[in-house]
Amino acid sequence: MEEFVTIAIFTYPSEYAVLRLELQQQNIRFVFQNETVIGVLPFHSNALGGIRLQVHPTDIEQANAILEDFNRNNPLRIV
Repeated sequence: MEEFVTIAIFTYPSEYAVLRLELQQQNIRFVFQNETVIGVLPFHSNALGGIRLQVHPTDIEQANAILEDFNRNNPLRIV
């Protein structure tokens, strides 16, 4: 996991539910770091630095394109 790169940070799991499905459909290698602990202790999200979307370096461009597309064209805005 050392080689994975953080490309986005979220506060709560509900913010990236749709994004997770899109990443899976595009076969992008990713992991949401701190997801489990923040799911259990949601008010500790800021103290832990949020939930980090980490992507394999070879998938960064494609993952960033998906993030930009959601932010630009989708009413379900990812923060």
